[in-house]
Amino acid sequence: MSLRGRLLLSLAYVLLLALIAFGVPLALSLRDRVDAEVRSQATSQADILASTAAGLLTNRSSLQSLVGEGAANVRGRVIAVDRAGRVLADSAGTATLGENYAARPEIAAALAGRNYQQTRHSDTLSEDILATATPIRRNGQLAGALRVTQSVASVHRAVWKTTAGLALIGLVVLVLGLGVGALIARQLTRPVARLDSAVRRISAGDLDARAPVEGSSEQRSLAESFNQMAERLSGALSSQRRFVADASHQLRTPLTGLRLRIEEAQAVGVSAAAEAELDAGLREVDRLSQMVDELLVLSRAGERGSAAAEVVALSAAADRALERWRPTAEERGVELTRTADRAPGSAHCYPADLHRALDSLLENAINYSDAGGEVQLAVSGGSIEVLDRGRGLEPGEEEAVFERFHRGRAGRTGAPGTGLGLAIARELARRWGGDVALAQRAGGGARATLTYPVLDIPSEGGDRHAAEPVT
Repeated sequence: MSLRGRLLLSLAYVLLLALIAFGVPLALSLRDRVDAEVRSQATSQADILASTAAGLLTNRSSLQSLVGEGAANVRGRVIAVDRAGRVLADSAGTATLGENYAARPEIAAALAGRNYQQTRHSDTLSEDILATATPIRRNGQLAGALRVTQSVASVHRAVWKTTAGLALIGLVVLVLGLGVGALIARQLTRPVARLDSAVRRISAGDLDARAPVEGSSEQRSLAESFNQMAERLSGALSSQRRFVADASHQLRTPLTGLRLRIEEAQAVGVSAAAEAELDAGLREVDRLSQMVDELLVLSRAGERGSAAAEVVALSAAADRALERWRPTAEERGVELTRTADRAPGSAHCYPADLHRALDSLLENAINYSDAGGEVQLAVSGGSIEVLDRGRGLEPGEEEAVFERFHRGRAGRTGAPGTGLGLAIARELARRWGGDVALAQRAGGGARATLTYPVLDIPSEGGDRHAAEPVT
């Protein structure tokens, strides 16, 4: 999970904890308050109605109007009974008039002169009700009772409505808090994201990349330290490359002079033994010159110039390599062929880097192949494979041969070389996101694979469909 996501998750946790800590007690308090208000209102209304009904017990129509208005106020049912418990007026209608309600617990309590309020289950209504009853007194004497009943479900609905309102307010607070938190998290993580971008650019070879100094004091300090480190790293690498380049250029002059002196010694005429030694010296001078050139190439392999990058069709690159190396292969008695391509792709790189890496692989394959052998070039997707039937690799040498100056078993027993070709090939490929791998082939020989990230661009001329190799 990203840092921004973690910050938002932490903020959401804190907000939820705060909302629960404050919202739940508030909801419980409001529930109790609503319940208390309903009970208090029912008691007050019952007392007022009982006082008013005391003078209307003999006027049935007025009493009926009174209980009807009272029922509308309390949103329940109101009845009035006489001293014997018979119904005198009922807000629900006239069907119950004259019935004896004396057995009802709230009526019995009120006829006994006590106020009563209790929640009980009504068998008639098949639901819980809040029953409130109070005595009706006239001239100080008990004259009857008045009862108010309300549905508990309606009270619960009022409580739930209040709780839902609180939940809605909490949800709005949570959404607004997360919105503000997202803005804060973005401000906090933006310097980190830009620092990460600078790190990626440097790792890709852009040593001039720097992180903007912004954000909190800790982030600014980190960016400044990173920029200082990048500056020192860039300076060190530049100094190293300049040193290698200068050393290579300086070595060329004495090597050229040495070669001229050896050639002059051969020209004046020497013995056969001395001639052989001079020829061997020339070969060593050539090998040293090649090593100097390859060291110069290797020192520059880490420099990435995206302005020089192009889209290179791998199939066309393999064809050009075939043309370059066919004469050398023929001189050594090696057959150089092209197999049918399989969905050849394209690479985004500097063309000279791709050609130089492929040349290193082909040179190795030809040098370490016996006369009469075959070297094949195959293109598949974003890869170019170079296959030979030479001496191959020892177990465990697949990575060791890419170390500088490491020549492996085939190099030590075969053609002379510098031990830098494979290292250069891999550096040039990785410069553009690619790689080089070497593996033993079944039946002998080696398989060298040059791979680049595949671009969604068709190669020049499309796929090869020839059944026979191109030679």
